[in-house]
Amino acid sequence: MTSPNEQFTEAARDWDLETLYTDLASAKGKRLTPTEKQHLRGLLCGHSPTEIAETLSKNPKGIAVDFCNTIYQYVKNLVGKADEKVENWRKICEWLEDAGYQTPSSPESESGDCLPIKFSIKKANIILDKNQIIVDINLRIIASSPSEIPIIENLDLNGNN
Repeated sequence: MTSPNEQFTEAARDWDLETLYTDLASAKGKRLTPTEKQHLRGLLCGHSPTEIAETLSKNPKGIAVDFCNTIYQYVKNLVGKADEKVENWRKICEWLEDAGYQTPSSPESESGDCLPIKFSIKKANIILDKNQIIVDINLRIIASSPSEIPIIENLDLNGNN
């Protein structure tokens, strides 16, 4: 039998799991259990609670109750939707994606002059106001060392030269 850490590992490719685990632990008040992490990864891989139960040879009704009492509650608290009902498990993934936990897929660079930097857009608002389009983006850049952070000089977001 595989350990909980070996199930649904493909979630790490598309999601910032470490940040998500840390933030959910804050919402929970203590660390996530290995089983909670496993169940969350299953959801993030696009599996329904029933499919997760089948994969793990568990009772689907038991998994559904676990999700309602644990993961769903932590996510709702984390994303500020504590009063909303989770009518479909896909809502959890949507809320986490909207909150910026999904890592964007980017094509690999063909030249060797690019640095591997992850980024996520936590929030983006587009406002149409008369003859203007206003884009407000909250961007998080994650670099493995401070020397990898790009320096942007003379960046004018208003289009003035």
